[in-house]
Amino acid sequence: MTQHTPPSEPIVREVRVAAPRAAVFRYFTDPDKMVLWHARAAWLDPRPGGEFRVDITDGHIARGEFLEIDPPRRVVFSWGWEGSPELPPGASRVEITFAEIDDGDTLLRLVHSGIPHNLRDGNASGWDHYLPRLQLTASGQPPGPDPWAIR
Repeated sequence: MTQHTPPSEPIVREVRVAAPRAAVFRYFTDPDKMVLWHARAAWLDPRPGGEFRVDITDGHIARGEFLEIDPPRRVVFSWGWEGSPELPPGASRVEITFAEIDDGDTLLRLVHSGIPHNLRDGNASGWDHYLPRLQLTASGQPPGPDPWAIR
């Protein structure tokens, strides 16, 4: 009998990005922009049912599919790790909303749900590492080499 681990509480992060929301939205749907802050390579087909595949670091490839696209307000995709029996491709869900702030900045809210308890901290650390890189990149500042990808 296979024991099922119930999912943990969702990972919720909010960050302010010094760029218009239409520009920030593209960092989740354009492979050329995704590699600037989050990946070594990305294969993105931003339409419902389209491929979401991101080579984050050597041997760590996130894969799923786009579930909802509402430019520039919201993007939802499934998420999992290639080769992971605990969180296989498409097993969890990432929902990102982009809200305009009065001064032209964007409030990005990320909710990552469906993650097993024992993998929650690692996935939360990943978002905590990569969202500041997005903030820099989208505001026109180079984030520098990704120390996680150089190991």
